[in-house]
Amino acid sequence: MRIVDSHTGGEPTRTVVDGSPPLGGGTMAERLDALRAVDHLRTAVTAEPRAPEGAVAAFLTPPASEGAIAGAIFGNRTGYLGMCGHGAIGVVETLAHLGRIDRGAGRLTLDTPAGPIHAERFEDGSVEIENVASRAYRLDVTIDVPGVGEIAGDIAYGGNWFFLIHAASVRARDIADLAQRASRIRDALRTQGVTGEGGAQIDHVEFFGPPERADADAKNFVLCPDGAHDRSPCGTGTSAKMAVLSARGQLRPGQTWRQESIIGSLFTGRIARAEDGAVTPFVRGRAFITGETFLHFDSADPFRYGIAPTG
Repeated sequence: MRIVDSHTGGEPTRTVVDGSPPLGGGTMAERLDALRAVDHLRTAVTAEPRAPEGAVAAFLTPPASEGAIAGAIFGNRTGYLGMCGHGAIGVVETLAHLGRIDRGAGRLTLDTPAGPIHAERFEDGSVEIENVASRAYRLDVTIDVPGVGEIAGDIAYGGNWFFLIHAASVRARDIADLAQRASRIRDALRTQGVTGEGGAQIDHVEFFGPPERADADAKNFVLCPDGAHDRSPCGTGTSAKMAVLSARGQLRPGQTWRQESIIGSLFTGRIARAEDGAVTPFVRGRAFITGETFLHFDSADPFRYGIAPTG
């Protein structure tokens, strides 16, 4: 299996460019179902001992819609993601690295299980994605969190479902505490039956606080479904945040929103209006290629398909 590694704002993406099984020619949802049937490949690519904590895999497929350059199915060590903003930026950079698109490629389309997304790679190497329609679902939702207390937050969709909470500060030195609090909040959401639209599970928790960079509007911490935190500012999380800001009348179409990550990297975002109260988010960042490799699967290796996460 051939992979190309990259990072976007510090968050790793492992793009599987060759060696994954054929997933058929159906919709991206049908291809995701086909990949679930060989789910050990996801854990083999994203879990230890091969992958670092927080790694996201992007399984490339042929395009599913007319005019698309490729399809991409995203997953981490515990499951699959409808969309992944940093991963999509990493996929575009990988396609440029492989010579499958021009380095100043202009606008292109990627098919994902959450729907088609558009992207553009610029001459300076940055990539802007036009994400799926994002929306604020419920604002100012209060839950009681054991060991934390009463917490108020917003529920929003940005390609994944988020619970977004204001924090007085979000600092790298507090990562362990932030992760513990976010995990308890996510558990409380589940036990108290607080969900996204249609009963969708809220699997991302995001804290927002004042920025430390002079060129940022806010700094965030994002707990991902696998229990790892996002090193990047999180593309789908930034989309969800902008949807909330729009719903509160705090972000206008075309206005820039600069999102700082827990490690200090930056995404630049903006929105356009869509129908039914949703917004079309645009998120711009930079990915860098970090390596290329072939993964081997020795039948004698008890961990050839990855070490199962605990907790």
